[in-house]
Amino acid sequence: MKVLQIVDNLGMGGAEVWLVALLRHWQDQDDGPQVHFLATGGQEGVLDDAARSLGAKIHYLRYSQARLPVFARAFRRLLEEGRYDAIHDHQDYASGWHFALGTGLLPPVRITHVHNPVYQVQENYGNGLRKRLTGAVGKRFVAHYATYIAGTSRQAISEHGFDAPAFDRVPKGPVYCGFDTGQFSGHRPAARASVRQEFGWQQRTRIVLFAGRIDVSPRQDHPRAHKNSGFAASIAIEACRRDPDLHVLFAGSPSAGTPILEGRIAEASLSGRIRLLGVRADVPRLMLASEVLLFPSRGEGLGMVAVEAQAAGTPVLASTAVPRECVVVPELVTFLDLDAGVDRWATDLLRLARSEACRGGANAAVSESAFAISNSARTLVALYAGHR
Repeated sequence: MKVLQIVDNLGMGGAEVWLVALLRHWQDQDDGPQVHFLATGGQEGVLDDAARSLGAKIHYLRYSQARLPVFARAFRRLLEEGRYDAIHDHQDYASGWHFALGTGLLPPVRITHVHNPVYQVQENYGNGLRKRLTGAVGKRFVAHYATYIAGTSRQAISEHGFDAPAFDRVPKGPVYCGFDTGQFSGHRPAARASVRQEFGWQQRTRIVLFAGRIDVSPRQDHPRAHKNSGFAASIAIEACRRDPDLHVLFAGSPSAGTPILEGRIAEASLSGRIRLLGVRADVPRLMLASEVLLFPSRGEGLGMVAVEAQAAGTPVLASTAVPRECVVVPELVTFLDLDAGVDRWATDLLRLARSEACRGGANAAVSESAFAISNSARTLVALYAGHR
């Protein structure tokens, strides 16, 4: 089986990390598909070498409305030479344009997969009449060409408008990103001791983790403040003021907003207790060391970091904007409306940080769920083979 995965690039996004995890899983499977990537951003990504080492081939071809004729010719040539059994397109409404440009050469299985919250897609297509028309036409092409519409959650499918009558003929359902749950099954006391030692914190320290990129602006109403890191910093500052034993780690890509948050933290005299770490390769270790995952996102396609926290046995304080489908171990997940404000979020965060959550069996539960990489891979192979 030969599959073409269409992405912008193989960066550190949730979908791309999942796809590389699938390659790693399939490497040891007899029925694993042969995977090619089409990077429509036209540029290399940080996961390219990992994908190639696992047997994938990557094609670079920049897509934009201004370059449609050039893209169309090269894309059609790729389809003709590749003879794929399936196309799995991870670029929301743009997938419809890709399918339309490949008319006559498309494989029998064509999957449109939406990963991001709908407001991000609306932001991409909402500025100007031409962009809105591009999105609307691409969405209509999905209705005509796609043989399956997948979402990182069932909620995302609905929010993107794919439950409308125009899409009745297209089967649809969630296809959850999976991960190796074994990474999150370590010894929690050892992880906690290790992290405390790394940062010079005392034995009684309680650790809270925020895992996600730092938004370009700390303003909660900024259109690109997707992870709500500015609000998270305000919660961390208030909670640390109330509890001298609380310490907070922010793990994720820095941005232009990072110095602003660091300045706010320094002004509160909390630089030693609230640390912005940048990208970390040891997030499972940080998860295991933490009392709580702070997750006040403004919107998510699913919110895989919440599932990873549950696999580590770490309680989660999440916004109500995060789909409930992320819940595998209900006793570990608490939802709170963003409108509740900083004081209420700090109160609930401290309550969870001081509680003794029931962690036994959490990793096993996630390992048996649809989020385990083996189950996620099995679902995809069935879809690629035309089974629904």
